[in-house]
Amino acid sequence: MGGLAGWLAGKFMNVRFGILMNILIGIVGAVVASAIFRRLGIGVEGDWLGYLITSFVGASILLFVVKLVRR
Repeated sequence: MGGLAGWLAGKFMNVRFGILMNILIGIVGAVVASAIFRRLGIGVEGDWLGYLITSFVGASILLFVVKLVRR
C-alpha cells in the first residue's frame, strides 16, 4: 500500500524515485497525514481505500516540502 501511495504521489508531484523510496515515502506519508487528520478532527475509514487516500495525501505533502527544501 505504501509503495502504491508513494508512486501515485510521485506522479502527482512530478518526482521520480525507486520502488524502495516510494514505499518509504508512502509509509512516512501515512504517518504524517494521520497526525494532521487527527489534529483536524478528520476520521479515516478503516478500509484499504481510506488508507490509500491517507497515504497519498501525506506522501504528497511530504514531497511538496521536499521540493520546497531542494530549491
